[in-house]
Amino acid sequence: MSALAPGTPAPNFTLKNFDGMEVTLSQFRGRKNVVLAFFPLAFTPVCSCQIPSYRDDLDRFESSDCQVLAIGIGHTAAHKAWVESLGGVTIPVLSDFYPHGEVAKKYGVLREEGFPERAVFLVDKQGVIRYSFVSELRRQPDNQILLEELGKLR
Repeated sequence: MSALAPGTPAPNFTLKNFDGMEVTLSQFRGRKNVVLAFFPLAFTPVCSCQIPSYRDDLDRFESSDCQVLAIGIGHTAAHKAWVESLGGVTIPVLSDFYPHGEVAKKYGVLREEGFPERAVFLVDKQGVIRYSFVSELRRQPDNQILLEELGKLR
């Protein structure tokens, strides 16, 4: 299975944030571009750098009319503990826990080991994927590239 390509309509989903609130992709349609940032496992070194990097660049994403959603397969309680250990984050960290990896599978990034690839998708305001990238597991995606791709949507 390979990651969904640019030009593909983004599959809709509803997942819970670490605080139990539901977030649905389609709630941003017509209002905001969305970065979907799939991460393999909470509490691992690269993920613990990747997710805070979105917090650190939040002003730049927001000025590009973009909402960042992080998606992992951990339980909401595990994500909450992890986010707290990171000093908090200001983006939703969503749980693709049950059915296990269902959203990652829809996007073509669920590995046979049962966790997602480190992958990012840029979804425009019309709900179409405009950029996708699957990174090496040990390397976080470059926010600057995402921001450049966002600039192309203006």
